[in-house]
Amino acid sequence: MSDFTQILRAIEDGDALAADKMLPLVYEELRKLAATHLANEGQGQTLQPTALVHEAYLRLTAGTNPGQWKNRGHFFSAAALAIRRILIENARRKGRQKRGGGLAREELDYGALAMCPEPKEDLLALDEALKKLSELDARAAELVQLLYFAGLTLPEAASTLGISPRTASRLWAFSRAWLRDEIEGDGSLRQIS
Repeated sequence: MSDFTQILRAIEDGDALAADKMLPLVYEELRKLAATHLANEGQGQTLQPTALVHEAYLRLTAGTNPGQWKNRGHFFSAAALAIRRILIENARRKGRQKRGGGLAREELDYGALAMCPEPKEDLLALDEALKKLSELDARAAELVQLLYFAGLTLPEAASTLGISPRTASRLWAFSRAWLRDEIEGDGSLRQIS
């Protein structure tokens, strides 16, 4: 009779310490089983064989009767099923939208980021200029808001405002020039409406 079978019988007889003796006997085989399953997983797998073995062993022994296994083969079949379930749960967790869904992870090049120029627009200055533009031409200021802050395209903004795309294009050209002059220039366009 093998040590594993003796431990199973001791568990059935009510020996509370017998389950603790089982892990050292099966640990190396469980680790190989876990490593085999993890080798078949795709890139980006963060679960380690040791963690997988521990989780599977806890699931196999916690809350259930460890004496439920008939023999070593039955135990390893249950272990393989537990490992599979853990891997499936891990894959589902990784696939959820809040965790990025199917997006691939990309490393940032911090050196390239440091070389990027600072944005030219000053949002506070733009806000002040938009307030002044809205006093001059409310529809022009609204068009700028739709294009700049809402991210609409020119045809979408024109439709929202109920004007033709051509009128929106002219209004956009005027608004950009007026805002640039107001923020950066000498203010010579302030009087034009």
